[in-house]
Amino acid sequence: MAESGVVRTVVSTADRTLTGRQLAALLTPPPDGRFGYRELARAVRRALLDGRVSPRMRLPAERELAVALAVSRTTVTGAYDLLRESGYAHSRRGAGTWTALPDGQAPLGPAAFASDAESVVDLALAAPEAPADELAAALAAASAELPRLARAQGYHPYGLPQLRSAIADRYTRRGLPTRPEQILVTTGAQQGVSLALALLGAPGDRALAENPSYPNALDAMRGRRLRLTPVPVTEAGWDSGLLDAALRQTAPRLAYLIPDFHNPTGLLMPDEQRREVARSAKATGTWLVIDETLTDIALDVPAPRPFGAAVGAAGGEQVIGVGSLSKSCWGGLRVGWLRAASRVITELARIRITADLSGSVLDQLVAVALMDRLDTVLPRRAAQLRERRAALEAALARHLPDWGWTRPAGGLCLWVDLGRPVASGLAERALRHGVRVEGGARFGVDPGTHEHRLRLPFTLPSEVYDTAAERLAAALEGAPARMPDPGLPDWVA
Repeated sequence: MAESGVVRTVVSTADRTLTGRQLAALLTPPPDGRFGYRELARAVRRALLDGRVSPRMRLPAERELAVALAVSRTTVTGAYDLLRESGYAHSRRGAGTWTALPDGQAPLGPAAFASDAESVVDLALAAPEAPADELAAALAAASAELPRLARAQGYHPYGLPQLRSAIADRYTRRGLPTRPEQILVTTGAQQGVSLALALLGAPGDRALAENPSYPNALDAMRGRRLRLTPVPVTEAGWDSGLLDAALRQTAPRLAYLIPDFHNPTGLLMPDEQRREVARSAKATGTWLVIDETLTDIALDVPAPRPFGAAVGAAGGEQVIGVGSLSKSCWGGLRVGWLRAASRVITELARIRITADLSGSVLDQLVAVALMDRLDTVLPRRAAQLRERRAALEAALARHLPDWGWTRPAGGLCLWVDLGRPVASGLAERALRHGVRVEGGARFGVDPGTHEHRLRLPFTLPSEVYDTAAERLAAALEGAPARMPDPGLPDWVA
């Protein structure tokens, strides 16, 4: 496409109002499918706590939600009253009702991250600890280099030149020739995704996304008010015919894909299918935002080539690759990057400067040193994760033999099939039993889907999984909870 056609206007504020239909789609109905006012209050609370609904979102008018749910307005009024009384909503005359969290209450979704309670086994966050020895050596190398760089002003909007070169060299060694000017260093991969969306998508544009997918990326697309077109990823993988049809029928402005050890399923897209996707996207003028943050987490197969290397001339010029050291090294090191054509990198950097002048020089120096040590870090990481994956699988087989999953060849998680749609309720009960998990609905493009799934990471020490599985089994069976319920008051039950 023409060089002048890439930039889109950046919208400074997102629509913070839920329509009745939007909220209805986000709510998990009660077992009998009929909402009373207590059940409706619980459903809104659950959606708020597990991240499907954000705090400070304006709720739809009572009459509008009543129509969307096919209930009486009195039912909605009663539910809103309960939410206000329990601190999960606030109202102001003439301004409507919006969601809130009571004092001391945190969401159960990714925004909560690790629990502060030592007794809680946190299986909601798929992030391994740092490789201690290599991180210490990298920090020492960075500390030795920092005084020289400290004599300059310290702002590097495109990223530290040494790091851009190191990332470009790694792409080249992996089969995709890359120059440093094709790299933009970002504050983690999430900033990279957000920058790509800000460049390519305007409110109302179509965006294609896998279903299920990485929830923070889905939230970023919703925040930009993109209209999402879902394409399923099943245990059999991606359906090339459905992908091609979705691209050709909707001609989305962009598509966000995770072809390398897909989050949450762990699947790996074959090279031929990548070329088919690239050809279809080229025909429709669709930009491909390719999340490659899990590329290095290859456990049973060789690490895949970069997407651009696999597709070649099939359409690689409309690809923006997203990478990071968060999974291969450490999430606490907020260093990610974008790889694209140099003119696209220039436009991405212009957007980045409006919100973040530059990343931390010290973090980037540590990243440079870690890049030099990846050939040591990655084999050790893979061996560790294979051991932890086996421990999690054994614990689930022992305590929850009815659950099923397909062992992923890479990545950080099992995508577990519970056999029945109980994931959201189980996640809520599991926290009271001392284990935090993410229900499958959190990963769905269409809210309320994947209720029969849990994403269970194998990034914690092996010895914790037997305890975690035992607690999950107790929560599933409805055994007495070991932790207090932080939810609605007892009289709402």
